[in-house]
Amino acid sequence: MSRAVLSIGSNLGDRLAHLRSVVDGFGGRVVAVSPVYTTAPWGGVEQDDYLNAIVVVEDPELDRADWLRLGQQLEQAADRVREVRWGARTLDVDVIWCAERVDGALVVCRSDDPTLTLPHPQAHRRAFVLIPWLDVESDATLEVDGHTEAITDLLDELSADERAGVHRTELSLLPAAEGSAL
Repeated sequence: MSRAVLSIGSNLGDRLAHLRSVVDGFGGRVVAVSPVYTTAPWGGVEQDDYLNAIVVVEDPELDRADWLRLGQQLEQAADRVREVRWGARTLDVDVIWCAERVDGALVVCRSDDPTLTLPHPQAHRRAFVLIPWLDVESDATLEVDGHTEAITDLLDELSADERAGVHRTELSLLPAAEGSAL
């Protein structure tokens, strides 16, 4: 069994439909979905603003590599093109955090593999990840440089400009009857 936190974003095409395709694609594995936020692009490449959200998924049969593989399949289905680092994209699905069951206990995954580094090495610097994550897991923690820190503390360490660039919208990735968490 594994549980993963996925950061999803889109700034090309029907941004909301691209984000909804992730929730639909993971289906019954989705345990929580944050509200949708609009954010300025991160990384210095001139482009339109993003819609971002967090999706928490869980499955007894999947591991960290499966979450990455499934996320990349959804990106491909949305015609994601990887030409410019931090450039515009139809859909981005990042595995931010993952835990797997080992001997009955849920153990946080750590990986230095360049294909899937866990926890995500830049998540603690990105308000567009931390703010929506807090919406679905208010007590979430993240390991940074060998130390486990509360997401709230990591968010407090970010500049006011970084935090101010993340704006909650009225958009939802779930049908109205379902609300913000499953």
